[in-house]
Amino acid sequence: MRFLVFCVVMAFAVSGLARAGSLPDREGWQVVPTDKAFQALVEDLKAAVKADKMGLITQASASAGAKGRGLTIPGNMVIGVYRNDYAVRMLEASVAAGIEAPIRFYVTDNGDGTATLSWKMPSFVFAPYMDEGGEALAELATELDLMFLSIAEGAVAAK
Repeated sequence: MRFLVFCVVMAFAVSGLARAGSLPDREGWQVVPTDKAFQALVEDLKAAVKADKMGLITQASASAGAKGRGLTIPGNMVIGVYRNDYAVRMLEASVAAGIEAPIRFYVTDNGDGTATLSWKMPSFVFAPYMDEGGEALAELATELDLMFLSIAEGAVAAK
């Protein structure tokens, strides 16, 4: 079963969701350039999080903070996503892994009217805790990989 889920995750990654955009390829990340404007992608991501019944736990934007100081920098928004049932399972498997929650999406303005959606795959985020968390944490990470891919697909596909 775990192998089947891994195959599904990899199929999504290879299908075009994992192409390089304004951020260079890096290990464990998914980087999805879009034709959407920055603010539209932020709003579509928030809607996709809600549609997948996840919680929008945090959001932070250096560009919004800079604007408040009279500076203009390319748009960026970090959105932390999680849900309590996942948090409980994560902590049952590894208390140390709790530092990683919520897991974040990153929306960046490409400077050409388009934006990129990026995130670290949950299985990558939790990799340092696998010895402690064992099979329970590995299963949770795989479920979250699929959840984050679903959220990303929803955000990118929204019109």
